[in-house]
Amino acid sequence: MDATTSTSEELGAVLQVKDSQLPRLMELADDHGLADICFVIGKPNAHDTIDISAKGNALYSAERTILQSLWAETSYRMQSLRDNSECAREEFELIQDRKNPGLHSQLTYKTDDDVAAPFIKLGKRPRVAVLREQGVNGQNEMAAAFHRAGFDSVDVHMSDLISGRVSLDNFNAIVACGGFSYGDVLGAGGGWANSILFNARARQQFETFFARPTTLGLGVCNGCQMMANLQELIPGSSHWPRFVRNRSEQFEGRTTLVSVGESPSILMQGMQGSRFPIAVAHGEGFAEFSDDKALQRALQSGTIALQYIDNYGKVTGLYPSNPNGSPAGIAGLCNDDGRFTLMMPHPERVARAVTNSWRDPAWGEDGPTMRMFRNARVWLG
Repeated sequence: MDATTSTSEELGAVLQVKDSQLPRLMELADDHGLADICFVIGKPNAHDTIDISAKGNALYSAERTILQSLWAETSYRMQSLRDNSECAREEFELIQDRKNPGLHSQLTYKTDDDVAAPFIKLGKRPRVAVLREQGVNGQNEMAAAFHRAGFDSVDVHMSDLISGRVSLDNFNAIVACGGFSYGDVLGAGGGWANSILFNARARQQFETFFARPTTLGLGVCNGCQMMANLQELIPGSSHWPRFVRNRSEQFEGRTTLVSVGESPSILMQGMQGSRFPIAVAHGEGFAEFSDDKALQRALQSGTIALQYIDNYGKVTGLYPSNPNGSPAGIAGLCNDDGRFTLMMPHPERVARAVTNSWRDPAWGEDGPTMRMFRNARVWLG
């Protein structure tokens, strides 16, 4: 190619800083020999338009919604053919909502209020079995969250229980972690549940653990699916649904908003009425009930612990605010006495404020979901 027609695609970046920080940024650029290639190119406005000008002369102006719709339409058309067309339409139409307030947090508690501190000072650390199976990958974050709440987190693989190397008799709590158990080819957590139901030693251990009134448990993502399939072993869980393929027909990895309902869930105590963002990552999170009567029984049971909401704080079935299409926005449930809670979102991934893709400046060190793990520690005393 002739040198006069060649182009250069050098690395570049767009940074957004406060006006008060701009002089310092330019000083840093000058210190590193970059001042001659750093330019102020724009700033946000409050009227939701894209305005382009040069030397004080207005060159172009258009509403953000119009330009974003033009940009997104090709992807929308492809998504309509590849995925669930209704979900594609619902997501595309959200662009037109100019009043959409975006992600937010509204809490009934302070994130850094360590309700477990008095119990941690006693010097006792209850043991929680951090359960995993082939393909599970969320055990480290889960163990860290429980450890911060005052637990002794113990890595327990299902092979440890099946072989008899480890017994659940020695644990106060269990948590079934998320990931891709059995490669998500056996109905996600279904294969994991079957490894318990059809193995005499494992079945006996779990059945005894669930029946012991001084134990509690949490199931997340694949662990949610696994525990939902163990209804015959878990007292007071007959109203639980099973979790099947997302309405979008795709794996959903995103941040969504949830609200905490009035339920007996031990993990959600003191959080009722709160709204906050949470991470989701699943392909099979649709809460499927056998019929409408079963759904009504679940809703009337008072055990709906967590629901998906839109950016206005309303429970929703629309995509992508509800990433899997679950009826009544169901994101998590508990059994009748609240000792066992299952949820599709990942509270462990956002237990620290800094691990949230969006966070409220008022939070401090901990994210909203850290309270769940501390509640577990409080209940065990």
